[in-house]
Amino acid sequence: MRLFGRFVLAASAALMLATSAASAEKLRIGTEGAYPPFNYANSDGTLGGFDIDLGKALCAEMKAECEFSVQDFDGSIPALQAGKFDAIINITITPERAEKVEFTHKYYQTPPAIAVPKDSAIAGTSPDDLKGKVLGVQSATIHQNFAEQKYSGSTVKAYPTGDDARTDMANGRLDAMMDGSIILTEWLKKPDGACCKLLGTLTADPAIHGPGVGIALQKGNKELADKFNAAIDALRANGKYKEINDKYFAFDVYGS
Repeated sequence: MRLFGRFVLAASAALMLATSAASAEKLRIGTEGAYPPFNYANSDGTLGGFDIDLGKALCAEMKAECEFSVQDFDGSIPALQAGKFDAIINITITPERAEKVEFTHKYYQTPPAIAVPKDSAIAGTSPDDLKGKVLGVQSATIHQNFAEQKYSGSTVKAYPTGDDARTDMANGRLDAMMDGSIILTEWLKKPDGACCKLLGTLTADPAIHGPGVGIALQKGNKELADKFNAAIDALRANGKYKEINDKYFAFDVYGS
């Protein structure tokens, strides 16, 4: 009888574990994988960066099983709408995009900036300073929108990835490049960024740049947005966000 009781207890425990594992939410999360230090591919093909570390921490906080995979940035929202992903990490929150997807609140914020070759004669970051110059941006980004609207006197050249634009900058095919200040600052610290310098940061236009960078979800999925928001708030409160932040940055990337 005692043996039978132990068997029943063991079977019940196994059933509870199996039920718990089966009920864990499984999320497919897309990321560009080419936007260091936020997301990038390691030499062994795995994904790394601030976004990936934070994404894993958010999933742990939500007790969800998450799978991260690469998605070209300009196809991110269409892939999300088509059901390929449950979430796309690192999408700037804008009113235009909010018509197509559901957003969490921001999880970081960075101002735009412009970089130029070290021997450049460009003196400032205003549209007049860059008039007649070739200005590189990544396609389908807020930087492309901002450049095309505010720097109409420049030839705005869009690239599939930021890496492509930075390569052309290093090879002398661009007069300037616009991107997030953190992205450019980190690039300039590396050997392939030795060609160039940061010309200056720009004042963000709220109508174009929005309140910050968030996680995009399928339109109407407010339940998942609430879960992510609660997890972001929890990581900010319990110190895990700071731990991940300090691995990559010397300041609080969350912003004000």
